[in-house]
Amino acid sequence: MLPPRVTTTAAADDLIAQLIAAHGPLMFHQSGGCCDGSAPMCFVAGEFRVGGQDILLGHIHGNTPVWIGAAQFVYWQHTQVTIDVVPGRGAGMSLEAPEGFRFIVRSRIFSDEEAALLELAGEPPRGDPYMLGATGGSA
Repeated sequence: MLPPRVTTTAAADDLIAQLIAAHGPLMFHQSGGCCDGSAPMCFVAGEFRVGGQDILLGHIHGNTPVWIGAAQFVYWQHTQVTIDVVPGRGAGMSLEAPEGFRFIVRSRIFSDEEAALLELAGEPPRGDPYMLGATGGSA
């Protein structure tokens, strides 16, 4: 079984559940340095268009996709990303900003065994610029 590339904390899951209740299905895109540094950005599903240069890290909180730009994935592919939440407002366009919280990422380096399994599995799916749908892209 492959180790997940992306996980969440209980606090993040609670906020995601609140946002889903208010806005419907969501998606995340791991920012590469614009719009609030390198914070994970939360959008209503399909509001942020992903394409062939976006890689699906995985799904959190059920079926909420988490995407990352391919160039940034090159740097982060050896780490497991954990989406967490802290008090405060980010400066970006992320959906949680009005709630008085902001999503952040914590990470850990995969063990040698985990890295070997992920390497054998190959690169995760990329977005399809021609098949954008309610999940923010096609995997």
